Amino acid sequence: MSFAVAADAYGRFMGRYAEPLAVQFVELAGVRAGQQALDVGCGPGALTAELVQRLGSAAVCAIDPSEPFVAAAQARFPDVDVRLGVAEHLPFPDDSVDLALAQLVVHFMTDPVAGLTEMARVTRPGGVVAACVWDHAGDSGPLATFWRAVHELDPDAPGEADLAGAREGHLAQLSEAAGLAQIEPTKLTVRVGFASFEDWWEPFTLGVGPAGAYVARLDEPKRDALRARCAQGLPSSSFVIAASAWCVRARS
Repeated sequence: MSFAVAADAYGRFMGRYAEPLAVQFVELAGVRAGQQALDVGCGPGALTAELVQRLGSAAVCAIDPSEPFVAAAQARFPDVDVRLGVAEHLPFPDDSVDLALAQLVVHFMTDPVAGLTEMARVTRPGGVVAACVWDHAGDSGPLATFWRAVHELDPDAPGEADLAGAREGHLAQLSEAAGLAQIEPTKLTVRVGFASFEDWWEPFTLGVGPAGAYVARLDEPKRDALRARCAQGLPSSSFVIAASAWCVRARS
């Protein structure tokens, strides 16, 4: 798995889902003018953009472990405090923000409970800590068609179903273990259109995340076989993918 890829590659692969999800996620978190917010695992800035729009650049800070993503976010938001680092060791003072949000990142944390605990530490008492993860364990995540095809051809492939927070109720369990209070689980769904099967498939070849890493490891015949199997499950012309994420909103 790698996120040491160009920000544009991430945008073409997951950004088209992450951007509409961010709109719903900030609504769920209750973001409002006058608050200070931290975007944990900001990537190239899908959620950061929504926070800046609602709060202003001076009220937003962000952090990500990927150097290309941090550089892209810094260029995109020159007045936002964007730092290189990990969720488990946030370089921010105690009680320094009103909201700490993690969109599509808990499942990639080395220690999700530690990451959520750190998010609570930097959030003022009574502030909001919120997180969301795609429903990779169910059949409603954005990559469901891809991983279904993978496992039909390669039953032993790991997939993403066992990642932290990717199954129903697990984000709430992790939040409870991190000492969060007033934990409210929910599910958000976005719909993303594709012009063709090729429009859907091409981003999987860019090496982004576990799915991209899996495709990159395949030789040409196996890659062609996977592409063909995926094509059997999707229309050849324009279509829409509905993608759902498990979410929690809690209090520090």
